[in-house]
Amino acid sequence: MTERWALTPHGNHGALLTPLTEEGRPAGGPTEEPDLVAAVRARPHVRRWVWRATQEVYPRLLAAGVRVERCYDIEAAELLLLGHEGRLGEPRSAAAAWARLHNAPVPRDPPPRAAVPGSQDSLFDPAPTTALPFDALVEVYAEQQRRHAAAEHPDRMRLLTAAESAGMLVAAEMHAAGLPWRADVHREVLRELLGERYAGGGEPRRLAELADEVSAAFGHRVRPDLPADVVKAFAKAGIKVKSTRRWELEELDHPAVAPLIAYKKLYRIWTAHGWSWLQDWVRDGRFRPEFTPGGTVSGRWTTNGGGALQIPKVIRRAVVADEGWRLVVADADQMEPRVLAAISRDRGLMEVAGSDEDLYTRLSARAFAGDRDHAKLAVLGAVYGQTSGDGLKNLAALRRRFPLAVAYVDEAAKAGEEGRLVRTWLGRTSPPAAGAGDADEEAGIPQEEPESAAPESGFTPGYASSNARARGRFTRNFVVQGSAADWALLMLAALRRATWDMRAQLVFFQHDEVIVHCPEEEAGAVARAIREAGELAGRIAFGETPVHFPFTTAVVERYSDAK
Repeated sequence: MTERWALTPHGNHGALLTPLTEEGRPAGGPTEEPDLVAAVRARPHVRRWVWRATQEVYPRLLAAGVRVERCYDIEAAELLLLGHEGRLGEPRSAAAAWARLHNAPVPRDPPPRAAVPGSQDSLFDPAPTTALPFDALVEVYAEQQRRHAAAEHPDRMRLLTAAESAGMLVAAEMHAAGLPWRADVHREVLRELLGERYAGGGEPRRLAELADEVSAAFGHRVRPDLPADVVKAFAKAGIKVKSTRRWELEELDHPAVAPLIAYKKLYRIWTAHGWSWLQDWVRDGRFRPEFTPGGTVSGRWTTNGGGALQIPKVIRRAVVADEGWRLVVADADQMEPRVLAAISRDRGLMEVAGSDEDLYTRLSARAFAGDRDHAKLAVLGAVYGQTSGDGLKNLAALRRRFPLAVAYVDEAAKAGEEGRLVRTWLGRTSPPAAGAGDADEEAGIPQEEPESAAPESGFTPGYASSNARARGRFTRNFVVQGSAADWALLMLAALRRATWDMRAQLVFFQHDEVIVHCPEEEAGAVARAIREAGELAGRIAFGETPVHFPFTTAVVERYSDAK
């Protein structure tokens, strides 16, 4: 009996299903079932379900207590394949893929679905779609199998699609489980930081006090929440500033600086994670962000509302495990340099990364006279394109000792500058220079990372930039950051499988950090599973290399205690 079946919702609650051959063709006529959930539950032998989009089917299954081992997400695959073919920005829906296959007019993708704060409703509601008959959906899947076979590295591309589809399952499960959140603790933190709230929704007491201090320092009324007002006030005081960013303000000698910086920090908490956020997003002790795997060109995840990837450290005090449960918080150690070692096949750097010890310390002993800070700056300079001042000198030292690693990112930068396609190790593809910004916008992909997620070098890649060198800096980083994102997908898939029979729940993921909520007695097994998942993902993604992918793991009752 075949282990791969195609499925699509049909009618109010039913489904159409058919088994598939290895080539992706129907192995029989479609079967109509009156109940989609019952149809899946009755077929435990199916190892991989093929469907249009995970968000269309899986939340309904999870609500009924049904999980699936694997899936193939046709629309996630289409986005990856379009990128690989240099066509990122074309509509990625299954209906669009079928239209291209038949040289028919290609429908535009529907607008993204808006998240509904604090509930699972947005994930349960059907996403806007362009109707596609079941046989046409299966035809698109079969054509995608042919396109995978035509990829530069077919096996890697198939692995990337499988990993991205697994990420879709993980994202839906994390949304359903929710991050445990104590509203009472959150309110207590807000009172400590912001003071009492005033009637009418105005600024809380501490912000009002700081605003008064800022105005007093300038000698006239200033609105610290309005950057233009602040810039004008400094100009009036004889000080020219380009922005109100903290790093620029800290360079100034003026009595308004200290209260202004304090105001900006607290204002951000009040507006992004204050009382209104708490009311909107936390329900029944859970914060349920809607994760979007592959939400950026590099493959990093984003969220649809809720600010889950920018939770301030002080607010993490509210993330508290249930009674008798624990949070296992794990951070991948020096993930991107280890990925660079694996993809460049630089023997020296692989040797340095072939230990669970701190990579920068080991690197400094070999090339930087024991200076860890210089070793770290050199690696970041290579990955992010810092080629001036001390960065250039450190990069030269790195190039002498690890020539293949530096040459790998140099070649990626050169390809980017020349407008060529640049791929991660598994085949995720950066768009070509021409029209890249338009392509990202059309595909619904953010054109730059949020400020809080910018790399340590301070360089935030702008995909739409016409500057060839800027694009080269981006593609230099893309091959490493994107390959790291691909590794992270495989790590999540391996961790999900390792904890399948546990009560443990994956509840949070961002870039190089994962949180598992589990009974206290399972915490040790979960921590081991995370470490083993990281190593397994390294072998699956990059083959047998000496490189280790260790985690720093903490078992805590509240998120803030892990840092």
